Amino acid sequence: MSIVTRFAPSPTGALHIGGARTALFNWLYARGRGGKFLLRIEDTDQSRSTDENKQAILDGLTWLGLDWDGEPTSQANNAPRHVEVAQAMLASGHAYKCFSTQDEIEEFRETARAAKQSTLFQSPWRDVAPADHPDLPYVIRLKAPRDGKTTLHDEVQGDVTWSNDQLDDMILLRSDGSPVYMLAVVVDDHDMGVTHVIRGDDHLANAFRQNLIYEAMGWAKPVLAHIPLIFGPDGKKLSKRHGATGAAEYQQMGYPAAGMRNYLARLGWSHGDDEFFTDAQARDWFDLGGIGKSPARFDFKKLANICGQHIAAADDAALLHELQAYLASVGEDPLTDQQNARFLQAMHCLKERAKTMPELFEKARFLMIDHPIERDEKAQGLLDDVSRGILSELTPQLQNATWTRDTLEEIVTALAEAHDTKLGKLAGPLRAALSGRAVSPSVFDMMLVLGQTETLARLQDASN
Repeated sequence: MSIVTRFAPSPTGALHIGGARTALFNWLYARGRGGKFLLRIEDTDQSRSTDENKQAILDGLTWLGLDWDGEPTSQANNAPRHVEVAQAMLASGHAYKCFSTQDEIEEFRETARAAKQSTLFQSPWRDVAPADHPDLPYVIRLKAPRDGKTTLHDEVQGDVTWSNDQLDDMILLRSDGSPVYMLAVVVDDHDMGVTHVIRGDDHLANAFRQNLIYEAMGWAKPVLAHIPLIFGPDGKKLSKRHGATGAAEYQQMGYPAAGMRNYLARLGWSHGDDEFFTDAQARDWFDLGGIGKSPARFDFKKLANICGQHIAAADDAALLHELQAYLASVGEDPLTDQQNARFLQAMHCLKERAKTMPELFEKARFLMIDHPIERDEKAQGLLDDVSRGILSELTPQLQNATWTRDTLEEIVTALAEAHDTKLGKLAGPLRAALSGRAVSPSVFDMMLVLGQTETLARLQDASN
């Protein structure tokens, strides 16, 4: 069987991080099996769907590196097909016309509440012959079973059983002839050839109602996998009070996409004790059996740790490209050609221990500026009279030096010994002179990246 999965977001808001994880799970399952990953925009709620939100969803998936097959489809554009299926169920006797008004439905529910009975509406038109139908507005309802139980197998939740008396005769077409979401989802999944429906477990109850449509039409049913929601650190559903919830926010916070993919995959799914893994490993390892039943808790410290490992392991050119995209996303000026060249030269030392793009950018501050540089308060405190005197001795020794790491280390180490101090003691003033900060990459890495002329100029500035 050729695997087909889909991600079907509603463009009524930005791409939520929970939706991003759902998309990732679908993407991993399809890509790991040579299948297709489709994207469908569920825009039937035209009053709330916007082109801006649709574009935000596409941009979020693109940033995460989740490519889809073919063009994104619009659920709203498929409305004629949804109507056609509803009419087919009406013709086959699996659906019926209901002429009950909203007032009548509410009266039914009030009576049921007073009698402490189920308020699920039971239409009096369910078994009325068409010849007895009035010439009034109507909706088309699906005939749900009134007794017995239905059991559906779910790859995550196991066998789940639902009492049929808890299923209502749901509306398929509204009185204006428009299809409802619950119908549209099933028709679109069938017509798109979706074999596996992987979605949040808040849709589990919907699966039983949608199952009735599959049965009425005699269609093959997809494999179901309802994944637990993401909770915040406090064990409650992830929301704004916990911090960022939209995928775009994480890009603007500077988390690398590879780190986000790794962390989101691990959030609710496991492969043994593996925490850090590549995309290739995730595609090979991912299966539905590895998804847990309990909600996963979002942990920002773990996210930062995983992202730091991915930054350290990243290809230098690819990391520079992602940094450029991050700068664009937050409205920063693009890097100059000289800065790009310096970044590539220094990336090996910049990416160590950086967990986000802002941290990477801050570590690279020394190569973004030219002398005379501004020094912060801590750096200025490292440049006392003694340190300045030592730096003034170092400058002429470096003027004719061969600009290699070994030579630079040899000269600086010898100078430290001459002043009866350790290299570490001299490194502080050197950092302050070269970067304007008390914390920076290795002084020798900075000297090599800056080059001889710029290094000497900064040392002279600091020793004056």
